[in-house]
Amino acid sequence: MSTDIAQHPEIIAATRKWVERAVIGLNLCPFAKAVHVKNQLRYVVSQAQTADALLDDLERELTFLTETSPDEVDMTLIITPDVLTDFDDFTDFLDLAEVVLRTHGLNGILQVASFHPDYVFADAEPDDIANHTNRSPYPTLHLIREASLEKAVAAFPDAADIYERNIETMNKLGLEGWRALDVDAPPKQKP
Repeated sequence: MSTDIAQHPEIIAATRKWVERAVIGLNLCPFAKAVHVKNQLRYVVSQAQTADALLDDLERELTFLTETSPDEVDMTLIITPDVLTDFDDFTDFLDLAEVVLRTHGLNGILQVASFHPDYVFADAEPDDIANHTNRSPYPTLHLIREASLEKAVAAFPDAADIYERNIETMNKLGLEGWRALDVDAPPKQKP
């Protein structure tokens, strides 16, 4: 696992651009801007080639967050460019991630949110523009501190309306508007 931007500049740059242009720019998550501005969002590129190796990376990052002050790092994006590229495999992995949280006694302390280039909500069609609220350049696990989330929700009295507001935003933006954001992963370079 690595946070070394020099080793993965294009992956981190693409993910950061997505955070800035889509997540913050479209206000899909009103809590993200403060964490981003305070530089408390950690970008970690997993070099895992298998789900088991990614579980190891996930466990290491969960430990890191529990041992680090939220003033220093409040949340982490684990970016997985080489594993779980199939959305069904990704959703299966999320069940394992929940088991890891329970095993380490972290339910109620940390949670895992999910983003994927092919994200589809359970009740949506694959081409539904609303799916783009959770579409990222690479498969990504978002590790969130429950206490920070509770504070953010308390500061935003209409937090329960975020999902509906996001769907409205995406419907107004449309697919062409999304494409204009240019937040997809860059094409892979041939070796």
